[in-house]
Amino acid sequence: MTLTPLLTASLETALNHLLYRDRGLKAARQRLNGRSLAIVLTELKQPIIFIFSEQQVDVIGEWSDTPDCTVRTRLATLSKLRDRQQLTTLIRSGELEVEGDLQVVQQFSALLDLAELDPAEYLAPWTGDIAAQGITQFARRGFNAIRRDVQRKQSYLSQTLTEEWRLAPGSLELAWFAEEVDALSRSMDALDARLSQLEVK
Repeated sequence: MTLTPLLTASLETALNHLLYRDRGLKAARQRLNGRSLAIVLTELKQPIIFIFSEQQVDVIGEWSDTPDCTVRTRLATLSKLRDRQQLTTLIRSGELEVEGDLQVVQQFSALLDLAELDPAEYLAPWTGDIAAQGITQFARRGFNAIRRDVQRKQSYLSQTLTEEWRLAPGSLELAWFAEEVDALSRSMDALDARLSQLEVK
């Protein structure tokens, strides 16, 4: 999979909307001013490069310069970047490989952490404030209900497997059962032989 201009443009628009609209994030943005970050995902053929300035972030797929920091990871790990507390753990576990200035990825993670992701804010221009809030709350309740249901089913499954494992016979029990079956089979053969002898008489 290669990065298309449409994908980089969409990502750029979303990040600028999320990170550069809020005045409260100005101090966190200034730390990244003039810096560059490349994220190399195992699922993509080319890196995603973020070039930060005072007014915006530019997202590109190709760049001739060397970025200040390069991060190698998987797509599934990207969502964890938002939690700056997990950054050190991700690096230690090998889920995140960092080359260059570690502070760049730390500051980017802090900026994402400070940004408020409120879906109602993005729905409001199209649906109105009240409807956007209602839709968001409904979606959250639905998501939470699904998550609880999945967790309950996982719990049931693990309990069932544990119980079945406990009830399953051990190797000694199976050997004893096999010996008992053999003994019963020999007894049946002996009884059959006696009956045959009685019939002859």
